[in-house]
Amino acid sequence: MNESGIQMCVLGIDAGGTRSRARLADAATGAVLAEGTGGPGNALSVPHADLVRNLTGALRGAVPRDRAGALVSVVAGFAGGGPGGGVEKARSALAAALAEAGASPARVEVMGDADIAFASGPGTPADGLVLIAGTGAAGARVERRRAVRAVDGDGWLLGDAGSGFWLGREALRAVLRSLDGRGPATALAGPVGEVCGGLTKERVVGYGFGGHPVRLAALSPLVVDAERAGDEVARSLLDRAADELAATVGALTPRPGEPLVSTGGLIGPGGPLLPRLAERVGALGLVPSPVPDGVAGAVALARLPR
Repeated sequence: MNESGIQMCVLGIDAGGTRSRARLADAATGAVLAEGTGGPGNALSVPHADLVRNLTGALRGAVPRDRAGALVSVVAGFAGGGPGGGVEKARSALAAALAEAGASPARVEVMGDADIAFASGPGTPADGLVLIAGTGAAGARVERRRAVRAVDGDGWLLGDAGSGFWLGREALRAVLRSLDGRGPATALAGPVGEVCGGLTKERVVGYGFGGHPVRLAALSPLVVDAERAGDEVARSLLDRAADELAATVGALTPRPGEPLVSTGGLIGPGGPLLPRLAERVGALGLVPSPVPDGVAGAVALARLPR
């Protein structure tokens, strides 16, 4: 509390490719006061007006009007918001959302999603590695709590190897190859056919090109389910995804024993690729520390003195 007895608050935001999360916390203790969620927050791919609306939705739950005046510090991490990305769009959209919430904090800081994901690791580490694999995939080396080198995160068209999108695309390719005889039969055919509205090449290709490619990430659970049912094609896809993610870590010239924070639906706590990733990076002398998302790190950074 300040001298007037008002409980000062901080806000952490994780604006990811699938949804945006916001968390209000006590500035002194870090105790969670409120939380909210909104739509996708990728600063590169989401149009500005939609980004403002999605952030506003997240803040609506996290920042009650009676606390807006007590908000002193905000740290927001954006997918696509790192250096050279959509950082200016992210700043503009966040400013508009905060104004809509009636908040005018003294400190507002925009970071990349890698920065806040890494800060969510045990003890809020300052230096080490972070690997994200959800809708997209990227790795980064962090020094003094800022990403100084990035690997992949190149988007659905050029990269994101090992991501949910990558798995979904590869699932469609495997089904297409099985349909025309270039590849083996796979248990993926049935569920993919249901999603595509029919198990024909025309239907599968039409689904692949019928919407934004990132939606293919929603197919990745089908691969996990097929592998659990014993499908060799699905097993191979998951192995390849883990290989790609391990290659991303390897490109960051890891040092044995240094922190490696992992997050995202595929390699966060309980993620289907986490055991495979742990095995592969273990050969590099690393042990992943999985975290559910970056919002805890954003709050921790917002509480740090400037």
